[in-house]
Amino acid sequence: MLNQTFCHIPGIGPKTERRLWEAGVLSWEGWQDPPPFTLAGTPLRTIPAFLESSTRALASGWPSFFTKHLASADYWRIFPHFRSQTAYIDIETTGLDVDAEITTIALYDGNTVRTYVSGRNLDDFVPDIFSYQVLVSYNGRGFDVPFLERYFKIELDHAHIDLRYVLARLGLKGGLKGCERQMGINRGTLDGVDGFFAVLLWREYERYNDEKALETLLAYNIEDTVNLERLLVEAYNRNIASTPFARELEIPFPDPAAIPFQADMECVERLRWINGAR
Repeated sequence: MLNQTFCHIPGIGPKTERRLWEAGVLSWEGWQDPPPFTLAGTPLRTIPAFLESSTRALASGWPSFFTKHLASADYWRIFPHFRSQTAYIDIETTGLDVDAEITTIALYDGNTVRTYVSGRNLDDFVPDIFSYQVLVSYNGRGFDVPFLERYFKIELDHAHIDLRYVLARLGLKGGLKGCERQMGINRGTLDGVDGFFAVLLWREYERYNDEKALETLLAYNIEDTVNLERLLVEAYNRNIASTPFARELEIPFPDPAAIPFQADMECVERLRWINGAR
């Protein structure tokens, strides 16, 4: 989709981009100089040079060039071009305060699931995440990424597709779980487990060395993460459907990823009862 994108050019917005498509300018290679209609507010002499820079950025694998110039709700456009360099991430913490601790992190790249646990291998996340160029999260710009940067004292300068903004443009709101339900994604046995419950699971693991509680937490954390790919593909296809390129650029829906941990429902029900009893 990037090769058909013009709204990242300064001065060209989505409406002008659509007019270009309708006028037959369907790709960077098809750019006409002069354009088929007047482009108010866009110096024409700058457009060929900007498209040349775009071509080089795409060829050299530089996704941040595009996220720097696109609106955050349009970051979905980079996805198929940099899919092999993409990491889906989600973190669990002991709370929302600035002094809260990270308990677990899940990372998925479309093939492999990696997990990181406090007190075991949490620091392994840092070298792993820098082997990717694109991050995908839900509300990661407001929570996960600042939390990770503060906790590890690093800067995650990746191109970052935050699905909160991409999905909101499509009218899908209500948090990650709400968006999943609206897109028909069923969590099965983990339906109803949320971030607060993840804190309870971690406390159970810490207090009693309960490995089943930890495995349940990891199963939940991983499901949050692998579902991001499914949401992004669906969002990409819905956006593509409103362009002239729907048939040629649509992406097949991915098979569900294998989750290497199983939720222990006895543990879940026990914690639900204890929390309800309080």
